[in-house]
Amino acid sequence: MGLETFPFDIADELHDDEALAIYLDEALQTGDPAYFAHALGKVAKARGMTKIAREAGLSRGSLYAALSEGGNPTIATLMLVMKSLGLRFGAAQVDKAA
Repeated sequence: MGLETFPFDIADELHDDEALAIYLDEALQTGDPAYFAHALGKVAKARGMTKIAREAGLSRGSLYAALSEGGNPTIATLMLVMKSLGLRFGAAQVDKAA
């Protein structure tokens, strides 16, 4: 008998605000804008895409499109979604030698 596998969706694991913030912070630290947008989409899915879209003043469809693979959200869209999640962007100095 073979090994049975199941699909994994991180959105199913983001149950509390701390896990959500850590996940997004790690995504930001990759330096990959597409990965961060994807991660933000997973968080929005975990919190309810319709609710997040409404709070951000966006249509559900446009939010899905912006945060989907290949989407290219504006910084304004990202900031609206972060605000609706009760989060904000931050900045920290990096070690240039690393």
